[in-house]
Amino acid sequence: MDEIITIILVIIAAIALFLTVRIIPQTHRGLVERFGRYKRYCEPGITFVIPLVDQVRYVNITEQMFNAEPQVVITKDSLNATIDAQVYFKVKNDEESVKKSQYAVNDYESQITALARTTLRSIMGGMNLDEANSQRQKLNEMLGDTLKKEATNWGIDIVRTELTEISPPPEVQTTMNEVVIAQKKKTAAIDFATATETEADGKKRAIIKVAEGDRQGTILRAEGEAAAIKLVNEASNKTFIGPAVEFKRLETAREVLANNTKIIVPEGSNLVNVIGEALGNQIIPISQKKASSNMPKNN
Repeated sequence: MDEIITIILVIIAAIALFLTVRIIPQTHRGLVERFGRYKRYCEPGITFVIPLVDQVRYVNITEQMFNAEPQVVITKDSLNATIDAQVYFKVKNDEESVKKSQYAVNDYESQITALARTTLRSIMGGMNLDEANSQRQKLNEMLGDTLKKEATNWGIDIVRTELTEISPPPEVQTTMNEVVIAQKKKTAAIDFATATETEADGKKRAIIKVAEGDRQGTILRAEGEAAAIKLVNEASNKTFIGPAVEFKRLETAREVLANNTKIIVPEGSNLVNVIGEALGNQIIPISQKKASSNMPKNN
């Protein structure tokens, strides 16, 4: 009998221990409420409560993400754009912030989602679609700043916000795609024209280089020939100056005597025999002329 009572007492003690002990995970903080009224704050670990009297609220303090859900907004240029965003946040881990997240707002998750959607509609209403697409970082900052101001009152820290979608109406998207394609074609055409121009310029420079090379070669050959002629002339002047002069005189004499003109060559000249051979009997030596003049004339 005593053993049965002992076992019953052990079971009762175990049940009482089970009912009075609570374990707070590392990722959470606890708020103990007694008869529905806040009693104390619990750090991670074991905490004891009175069964049926105390109740523990577990509050997650890790970073969480909620999707604002896609919605259609009207932009400044009167376009119906579909926009969506993600909000990353967490409950601050101090006692006051944990209490605010439970007692200052009914459901901070739905509140943050609703606030994000309202803020996005307001921001997009003051921007054109092109501005919104090109200034996503600015939109993220504006959304984050607005949420932080409100969420601070709920003990919430807004970590960051990300715009995941800004889509124009289908017909506008089609037009935008056509514009992008036209721009890409334009860029490709410009690149092709630039490449063609570069190739033509290269060929032009090559032709100029070849012509310049030919010109330089011609100049060098002419200079070489002139130098050769100069050397020949200098050598001729040094070696054949006398005969060359006499030969020139003979050429002149030949031209003068082309019409049987007779000239007198002084006797003893070293050119008599040469001229005689070249001109035949057109030249009479002075000695012969004197002799003929002294001869008696026939009556």
